[in-house]
Amino acid sequence: MGCMYPYVRLAYGARMTRRRITLAVALAGLAVGVAAQPAAAQNGPTAPVRLLALNDFHGNLEPPTGSSGTAVDEHGASVPAGGAAYIAAHLKRLADRNTVTVAQGDLIGASPLISAAYHDEPSVEFLGKVGVTASAVGNHEFDEGYKELLRIQNGGCHPVDGCSPAGAWKGARFDYLGANVLKEQTNRPAIRPWTIREINGVRVGFIGVVTRTTPTIVTPSGIQGLKFDDEVAAANRAAAELKRRGVRAMVLLVHEGDQAPSGQRPDACGVVPGAGTRIARDADPEIDVVLSGHTHQQYVCKVTDPKGQPRLYSSGSSFGRVVTQVDFRVDRRTRDVVRSSLKGDNHVVTRDVPPDPEIDQFVKTWKERVAPVANKPIGRITADLTRAPSPTGETAMGDVIADAQLASMKDQGAQVALMNPGGVRADLTYAASGSEGDGVVTYGEAFAVQPFSNIMGVASLTGAQLDALLEQQWTSAGEKILQPSSTLRFTIDRSRPVGDRVSGITVDGQPVDPAATYKVAANNFLLGGGDGFTVFTEDKNPVLGPVDLDAFQKYLETSSPISPPTLNRISGR
Repeated sequence: MGCMYPYVRLAYGARMTRRRITLAVALAGLAVGVAAQPAAAQNGPTAPVRLLALNDFHGNLEPPTGSSGTAVDEHGASVPAGGAAYIAAHLKRLADRNTVTVAQGDLIGASPLISAAYHDEPSVEFLGKVGVTASAVGNHEFDEGYKELLRIQNGGCHPVDGCSPAGAWKGARFDYLGANVLKEQTNRPAIRPWTIREINGVRVGFIGVVTRTTPTIVTPSGIQGLKFDDEVAAANRAAAELKRRGVRAMVLLVHEGDQAPSGQRPDACGVVPGAGTRIARDADPEIDVVLSGHTHQQYVCKVTDPKGQPRLYSSGSSFGRVVTQVDFRVDRRTRDVVRSSLKGDNHVVTRDVPPDPEIDQFVKTWKERVAPVANKPIGRITADLTRAPSPTGETAMGDVIADAQLASMKDQGAQVALMNPGGVRADLTYAASGSEGDGVVTYGEAFAVQPFSNIMGVASLTGAQLDALLEQQWTSAGEKILQPSSTLRFTIDRSRPVGDRVSGITVDGQPVDPAATYKVAANNFLLGGGDGFTVFTEDKNPVLGPVDLDAFQKYLETSSPISPPTLNRISGR
């Protein structure tokens, strides 16, 4: 079935699903595309180009709910936003014959069950249907590992779970790009660095990079044998290659960004300059536009490139709540973007328009396929379990997960458990979300809380190592407070220097002995040193156990009804 929306087709064939992500293909220049345009479109000294962009979709085929399902619009109002059928409707309205649709990563991973149950194939298929032609890889594209990312790009059924109800997976219709993702042994690109599209007789090059912090925020086993280079250095190498091929109009798709004030309107530029701004300002001056993501913020900015020229820098929120539109003109003689023509506009994906009927039916089909699993009751709660933190950073949802993980590893000697806060992805609410009844927790709801399919394990750490581990909750990048099981207590003092903020550590009510050994349960993301908790890696042979979601499900089944714990496991200030 053909694509529903305008996008640039490739010169060597319409099908993009089976191309290999290899440097050989990239350097062969096979990514150059040609779109048939009326002769009138070729006239004039400049050619118009429109970019439509998405970032951090995270498989949200259904309209997201709660605070994740609203966006601040141009009037400063918080309005319902997102959902695949509404994204499709807005893209149709915004697209014209000059349009190329792209993305900035985290399109998959940490996804709702409707997508994740089938390894995000439904989301990648949807993105192809609405015309995405190229995307930077995000850190979450590596959630199931590099080999699985190759399968998503190139096609083939899942090696363990087999084919989905839709049949054999044909691969993505778009190119994943990652110029700074290199193979350690050869220092060569592990993913296509760049691609080229042609429209109105002018060529536009697209470069993709992912945050260089990826090794600290994904499971290490998933990126074994890879390294992540500096984003600017990699983008500059790709820009030089594109220039050698005669391409002067360039767009950088970067899965990194900045923070913005809460409640900021979509086209404002109130960012706190950080990693995203560094990339946008320092990247090769040949790059004309920088489209960013990762931080789930919305902004449209202008920065100055190394030659003092203005460059557009933007981000489009997350979960499909915003579509970024960028318009510019390309000089046919110089083949470069006319910088004064650059204009950015973030459009909120409101739900006050008719949903696209084809995509609406597509989503309903996948919802029906996953419903028997999603709606299965697995436990009960007596009140909301939320991620709202206490003054010390402890949360009810995080505590319950840690208790579940401790219970799952008791037979391996676990005495305490620690959960990374970033892995707690949703709340459990007492009010029924469907027909299951108040207080009932379904498998789909539990999955939303724990969507990563990490493996549980137990590390053996001395009391001194446990203390050092807890001190790693603070780094120059900020703080990440580990969520403790009921058997672990400690005190924090943020007024003290980093590295000396934890005291009063007890296990089962007894002060920790620096020389004694303690069994600490955690998921394999933490055990591999994720989020900077490198002390975990000092145990070279942790004992592994069940998948974290299985552990959570079993705890709900055996310990219900579960009440919110008192948030007193971490004391201090």
